[in-house]
Amino acid sequence: MEVGIKLSSKCQVVIPKHVREILEIGPGDELLMEVKEGSLIIYPKPKSYTNYMIGLHKDVWMNMDTDTYITKERESWKR
Repeated sequence: MEVGIKLSSKCQVVIPKHVREILEIGPGDELLMEVKEGSLIIYPKPKSYTNYMIGLHKDVWMNMDTDTYITKERESWKR
């Protein structure tokens, strides 16, 4: 969805009501901004980073014996 907005004289923006409703955000909620390849991306800050990160990069660990990996990693710390 693409929505046009305009910067105010104080460089503020108003997020349209229908967008706020879709994102389930309101007064007091925090947003994060990211500049990526010349574009500004604004998205809601996760209410719980624990829930947000569940399953993150699970494909990295899918075919790996994590116990063996951790054991080798800990052994590499020894002097």
